[in-house]
Amino acid sequence: MAGVIQTTTRRTRPSLLLTRVRDRSPGLGPSLLGGALAAGLGLAAFAMLVTLLWISSPYPDSGPDGALSVAAALWLLAHGAELVRTDTLSGVPAPLGVPPLLLLALPVWLLHRAARDATDGGASEASGALEAPEASGDAPLVHGPTAWAGVVLGYLAVGTPAALYAAGGPLRPAWASAGVYVPLVAVVAAGVGVWRAYGCPRGPLERTAGALLPRGVRHLLLGPDGRLGVAARAAAAGSAVLVGGGALLLTVSLLWHGGETRDAFLRLTQGWSGWVAVLLLGVVLLPNAAVWAAAYALGPGFLLGVGHAVTPLSAAPAPLLPAFPLLAAVPDAGAGTPANWTALAVPLAAGASAGWYVAQGATTAGHPAEPGGGRAGREPYVVWSPGRTAGVAVVAAVLCAVLLTLFAAWAGGPMGVAALSRFGPVWWQTGGATLVWIGLVATATALPVRAWRCRTPRSERAERAPASVDEKAWAGARATARAWRVRIGSPRRGAPEDGTGATADGRRRRDAAGPYDFLPADPAPGHDLPGHDLPGHDLPGRGLPTVPETPKPPPAR
Repeated sequence: MAGVIQTTTRRTRPSLLLTRVRDRSPGLGPSLLGGALAAGLGLAAFAMLVTLLWISSPYPDSGPDGALSVAAALWLLAHGAELVRTDTLSGVPAPLGVPPLLLLALPVWLLHRAARDATDGGASEASGALEAPEASGDAPLVHGPTAWAGVVLGYLAVGTPAALYAAGGPLRPAWASAGVYVPLVAVVAAGVGVWRAYGCPRGPLERTAGALLPRGVRHLLLGPDGRLGVAARAAAAGSAVLVGGGALLLTVSLLWHGGETRDAFLRLTQGWSGWVAVLLLGVVLLPNAAVWAAAYALGPGFLLGVGHAVTPLSAAPAPLLPAFPLLAAVPDAGAGTPANWTALAVPLAAGASAGWYVAQGATTAGHPAEPGGGRAGREPYVVWSPGRTAGVAVVAAVLCAVLLTLFAAWAGGPMGVAALSRFGPVWWQTGGATLVWIGLVATATALPVRAWRCRTPRSERAERAPASVDEKAWAGARATARAWRVRIGSPRRGAPEDGTGATADGRRRRDAAGPYDFLPADPAPGHDLPGHDLPGHDLPGRGLPTVPETPKPPPAR
């Protein structure tokens, strides 16, 4: 009895609890480790960069502890968190909320890769246990929510101490934005990684859209003919053209203001270490500047402080700005000129690209018209109606507007207080302008391109058109003329080549026997005359001569 009491009252050790949790949720431990490793690698990369700049700086302001705290703050800024500068000239803390978009690529890539590896962990463990490389393809993947939650929790477990460490430096995180943007980036990037590890299934997206959207919109998006995929590709194409066009405008403006750009680069700092730091800062801010230029081309433009808007139509005088190379590309103050208005070609090209993708999907993305794939001479796919094509173009415009809204919200922010509290494009204006531009131009492009792709060639129309009575009579007359031309112009087969059986004037003697002297009046029953497939064989009273069969050679022995 004592042994029973000792067994039942003994507490479970922590190692046994961890073992039970691991057995119930396989893959949770590697997922936590992968998320923590992704956060650690990102922090290490930022720390290495800041430490190199600190070592090479001729006038370092603080020691290694300050450099490491700045690296942690930049890691948070890369996620979109707002920072607060405490060492200002006025003594008033100033916010810094313009995150370099190029820095965001590193945490997103690390989280995406960690989530994919965590999801494939079950396959790799199985292949290692079996010691067979081909076993990994048949091994089941880790449960998606388990891998996703493990990566996110592991990432935040390292990110939280880093944020606390950065709070003691010159760039302190704003806790409200840090508590929103860092988990948001981790959740979205890890979720996309798990989704891609499972082969990008459409089921979760369709269920989510079906639960959130009304019935009419749900039918428009989730049709059986791939409308959502076509709209997504068109939106991606339109967004790429917009941002790429903005980068082109930025390059042209920098070259146009080349002297000011060079002076700003040389006057901002001294020494090669400072120039390298300014160059790196300009490089990581290039995607932000491309989004600003795209917002400028769309019409709303961007703000260089409260009440200082820069648009193609006019540019308000900007406040006193620092001598930064990218700011030298800002158009001059005053009314817009035809050179500024040429920027409107960027949304036109973006809308045309989106409309082309929609028109291509309207003619190729449908289901087969018949189980066998369609009859000969007809399209094997059902072509969308003009109304459906226009609806998909509008959906593509909405998706493109959502993307540009996110880009504009992420590319701007406060750079200080008072006049610099609003810096960059206004997100809702950029999104609204994108919706109008892409919606109108994509629809106006998709409908004519769809009609052009569905056109019938002239030769095919002539074959499909029914022939009239006159055309049939002329066709019969032409066939008869071709038959007589073949009979008259062709040499008579079987005539002797050496002139045997011919008279002195070249005529054939009447007593000369030949293979064509006699023609049967009627064909033998059950046999067809040779040459029945020639034109004119069915004409009354015009029989064709028979051709003797050529004897077959004896078989070789």
